[in-house]
Amino acid sequence: MKPEDLKKIVEIMNENDLAELEIEEEGKRLRLKKAGPAVAPMMAAAAPALAPAPAPAPAAAPHPAAEQAPAAAGDAEGGHTISAPMVGTYYSSPAPDADAYVEIGQRVGPETVVCILEAMKVMNEIKAECSGTVVKICVQNAEAVEYGQAILVVKPD
Repeated sequence: MKPEDLKKIVEIMNENDLAELEIEEEGKRLRLKKAGPAVAPMMAAAAPALAPAPAPAPAAAPHPAAEQAPAAAGDAEGGHTISAPMVGTYYSSPAPDADAYVEIGQRVGPETVVCILEAMKVMNEIKAECSGTVVKICVQNAEAVEYGQAILVVKPD
C-alpha cells in the first residue's frame, strides 16, 4: 500500500468519525485505530509489514457537558464509568447467539473487551481500560448511544 493511499484512508476515517478501520487486501491486513483523546493510528500486518500511516489532525475537543455527565454516573456508583467514545449502536456480545462480553459482578482488566459499538457498519471493540468489577451496565443490547454516554461502571479493586 502506498503512503498516499494510507493518507486517503486516514482522511476518510476523520471525515466519517471512525474510531477503527480494518482492511484486508491481497493477503495483507491493515488496521487503524484512534486511541483516547489523542488520535494515533495503530497498525497490524498479517503479511509483510506496511509503511506507517501519517498522523491525522487532532480531534476536536469534546463538549464539556459530555464529560461531566458520565463522571457523575460513575461517582454515584463508586466506580469508574466507561463512556461511549463515539455515537453508535451498543452490542453486548460479538454475535446475537453469543454470550455477553461482560456481566455484572465480572472482573475486568484494562484489555478486556466490554462491548462493541457499531458506527457506519464498522464494529469497534471497546476495552475497559481499567481494572475492577463490573457493578452496572447502563445500556441495553442494540441500543443507540451518544458520544460520552455511560456504558457501564467498574468498581476499582
